[in-house]
Amino acid sequence: MQGKPSTPSATRVRWTLALLLLRANQVVDRGCIIQELWGENPPRSAVTTAQTYIYQLRKNYQRYADQLGWGEFIETRPPGYLLRCHESEIDAFAFERLSGEGIAAHAAGEPERAARLLREALALWRGPVLADITAGPVLTPHLRRLEEARTRAVRTRILADLRLGRHRELIPELRFAALENPFDEWFYEQLMIALSEEGRRADALDAYRQLQRMLDQKLGIEPSHALRQLQHDVLVGVVRSPHVVEEVA
Repeated sequence: MQGKPSTPSATRVRWTLALLLLRANQVVDRGCIIQELWGENPPRSAVTTAQTYIYQLRKNYQRYADQLGWGEFIETRPPGYLLRCHESEIDAFAFERLSGEGIAAHAAGEPERAARLLREALALWRGPVLADITAGPVLTPHLRRLEEARTRAVRTRILADLRLGRHRELIPELRFAALENPFDEWFYEQLMIALSEEGRRADALDAYRQLQRMLDQKLGIEPSHALRQLQHDVLVGVVRSPHVVEEVA
């Protein structure tokens, strides 16, 4: 939330705030909060302690909510609580909106607009989601969904840039992505395409050989049929156009 008061210092209070924010404008069952904070074996004081965390959040943020005209920041709504705020104030929601528009633009054949929107969306990421919190059973699916959405946004932005002919600019990024994701053939595929488009067929073939050696040594397998076909295409001087990114499961 931009311009917000200081973040609560107590870990479990921040944890509670994170859960309410990721489900903003929805009622979060008190039982979900307890399960997230303490798992399957909550202490006998869990209900009272959770109420104390809500009180601390109200005390810390209500003045900020009043300035924005939101009314009560955290409402008591049986069977739990509802955090009221504008979704534009939460980076996660802004990211999902922008990335959704960018992916739609790419599918509609508008790579320039897609690349711009996806860059705006990805610029909202400042590191891992809730890096200072060990997510529990309720938050974990939300965080996993956001990470998968980020991966899809990155891949779609790369494809948009490839279609715009930005091969040279993409090569360093793709090399780094391949190193960070050594078993993800997709990044090697796009790296080989970018290198080939820049007339660097030898480097594209070298990238393939690096992947081939790594897969053989670590997993005892060969690159996929698609990668082997791309290697053949590079050898004979045929470069494929970037394909449309698939849905992230």
